[in-house]
Parts: sequence; C-alpha cells; structure tokens
Amino acid sequence: LLETGSRVGLEDLSYFLVTGEAATGPLLSRWFSMYPSVAVVNAYGPAEASDDISLHIMREAPKGGIVPIGKPVANMQIYVVDALGNLCPVGVVGELWTSGVGVGRGYLNREDLTREKFIDHPFVEGAGRLYKTGDLGRWLPGGILEFMGRLDDQVKIRGYRIELGEIENVLSSLENVVQCCVLAREDTKGNNRLVGYVVMSERDTLDKSELQKHLKSSLPEYMVPQLWVELEDLPLTPNGKIDKKALPEVDDTHLSTQQYVGPRTETEKQLVSIWQELLGVDQVGVYDDFFELGGHSLLATRLVSMVRKVFDIEVSIREVFEHTKIEGQAALIEFFNLDLDEDEDDQENYNETIEI
Repeated sequence: LLETGSRVGLEDLSYFLVTGEAATGPLLSRWFSMYPSVAVVNAYGPAEASDDISLHIMREAPKGGIVPIGKPVANMQIYVVDALGNLCPVGVVGELWTSGVGVGRGYLNREDLTREKFIDHPFVEGAGRLYKTGDLGRWLPGGILEFMGRLDDQVKIRGYRIELGEIENVLSSLENVVQCCVLAREDTKGNNRLVGYVVMSERDTLDKSELQKHLKSSLPEYMVPQLWVELEDLPLTPNGKIDKKALPEVDDTHLSTQQYVGPRTETEKQLVSIWQELLGVDQVGVYDDFFELGGHSLLATRLVSMVRKVFDIEVSIREVFEHTKIEGQAALIEFFNLDLDEDEDDQENYNETIEI
C-alpha cells in the first residue's frame, strides 16, 4: 500500500499499530504524508512474553532515521544486558531481557531451551522469571529503546564484531530505500563479506557509491558492504518476516562499479594475480578499485610486501592509498623500474669515465 502510493479510507483510524517487523523511517514518512492525522504505534515483543512488551507512539516520522520501540508496557520490565550479564548504560548495545506478568512458563517439551532462555531474575530478588529474547537493542536518551536486530545476526568482519541491524537502521534512513537487509557471506577464501540487499523506491535505482557514502557518514569503514543487490521485493516467510535464507547468493563480479577491462601489460598481469590472491576474487580489471573489491589497511600492508617480493620495488602504504587501481599501481611500478634503469646507466657511464 505505502510502496505503491495507493490510498484507502483509513482517515478515521485513531492509531495504526505496527508489530512483527521493524518499521523504517521512509515507510513512516510515506504513511504520514498520506494519513497525517493517524498516529502510528510501533510495538515490539516476543511471543514468549505475550507478544508486545513495549510501545512507541508517533504522530510524525522520526528525525534521523531511528524508529524507537519505546518504553515497556504496564507490568513489564525490559533490560539491556551485555555478554557478561551486566546492565548496559545509555547508548550501548546489548541483549534485551524482559520480566513481568507477560513472561511465559517455557517451551513445551524443550527443557534445555527453557533453562537457557527463562532464568531466575538476576537484578530484583523475588521478582520471578526473566526471558532472554536474543534481540539486540540500546537505551536512547529519554528512557526509550531502539531495536538493533538479532543476537544471532552478529557477525565478525576482520576481527570486529558487528550488529547487522545497526547497518540496516542507517541504511533504512534513506528516503529512497523502501526495504533493506544486510548479510555476511563467505568469499572463496572463507572470509566474511557484507552484502547489502535493497528495494529502492519506484523513481530510484541502486547507486552503490551513494549508499556507501551515506553509510560511511555514520559507520566505520568495516561496517560498509562492498557487495550490493537490488531486488523488486525482499522474500518473506509465511509470518511476514524477511526470509534471509531465500536471498540470492552473489559473486565477486558485483564488487566493482567499473566496466571490466583486462590487463594489457606484463606488470598489470602480475598485479592482477597479486590482487586475486589477496582479495579472494576471480576477476580483477585494470580500472577496479582495491578498496572497493574488499581491500583494507591490513591487506594494503600485505600488498606492499608482495609487490616488494615480485617486483623487487619498495612501494609505500601511502602510495597504495593514492594509487588504488591496477592501472595506477602498474604505472608507479614501471616508473620505479625506469628510475632504476636510469640510475644503472648513470653508474655504467660513471664507471666507463673512471676507466678512461
């Protein structure tokens, strides 16, 4: 409805309740442009705690793209807890735990899982049981909560632990992004690589560089996907959630935004082989960007080492960052070789002069 801009008679509603899937800033903007008088209630909660345990009422689209899940409903409590079981301060991401009258007794015929997820309340003596949701969130100023995705959606990229929901929250703040999902997929060398799946608005198409620029303004470089896939719709499970298992696999030919041009000189061919080994990609063109293909500072250091070994030339890290394409790096290496040849000629001329 909101994606097509079709209107139906909903103006008489007092509230519109959203639950089961995270609401995004762009969708809320579209809702309020069509139904400015109808408030939206963003609800959150697991089935193990009688569904909705927090509510956030909005009468306009939130600024900055963050859509809070609000405050606990009456007779329910929510805690943000770190990996060691300590309460997290405002702004720090942790697992959401909940207690109160809505918490269930456990899972039918699943005693092990019940013991793992339903525990004695660790913060308030005699307060009964507490349920560990497996969801991630953080407190925002004002005592409201932000949902950050699933604990089992945490991935490790180059040694950094990443909440995929945090990337999705920033990505969904773009007006032209209707739906999005971020996954970590293994490359051919077994390294995790972030992949962004997006559904763009009807008037827009995927602009990889623009999406990456937006993410880099709020997130560190290692949290910005290099691979992107534009879809007409994200696949959904029968209960309406994104079916991540049904999202298409992608290959590394989608990494580059440049048209493929193969190596033309022996130097370029040798550099292509080095890049393929370092980056774990099958196809590298002379106009491809080292960092767009998944390179980073650690791999840049290894690139310097391999260039030294193959070409017997000392290239600096700074020069790798200045010349990020095969064509530029090959020209730099050939310039160094030319310089060395001239030095050797000068030395030979000097030796001949001495002999005379």
